[in-house]
Amino acid sequence: MNILEELNSVLGGLGLPLETGVFSGKAPDEYLVIVPISDGFGYHADNTPHEDVQEARVSVYSKGNYIAIKNKIVKALVGAEFTITDRRYIGYETETGYHHYVVDAQKNYELED
Repeated sequence: MNILEELNSVLGGLGLPLETGVFSGKAPDEYLVIVPISDGFGYHADNTPHEDVQEARVSVYSKGNYIAIKNKIVKALVGAEFTITDRRYIGYETETGYHHYVVDAQKNYELED
């Protein structure tokens, strides 16, 4: 499993349209976009990586109040044992009418053969 698969699985249950990278087609009033941020190796005393540390950004786009959506996302991610590394309001996009809020999540995975 990787972070994109797991985020799609966890957040797909929230009932909001969800895509990876960019939202294609006509955007609804509320939707989510997942974008990978980084992947790397954790530090180990023997300098041999044993896990893959992956991080992704969940962008919330809402034409209304985004706070309830943000709270559902955070609760779902914490419940699925993700580490929340950042949460922030990006701003109101006057061209589109969307509020943009992001939640950055990280998880460690065993290295695959």
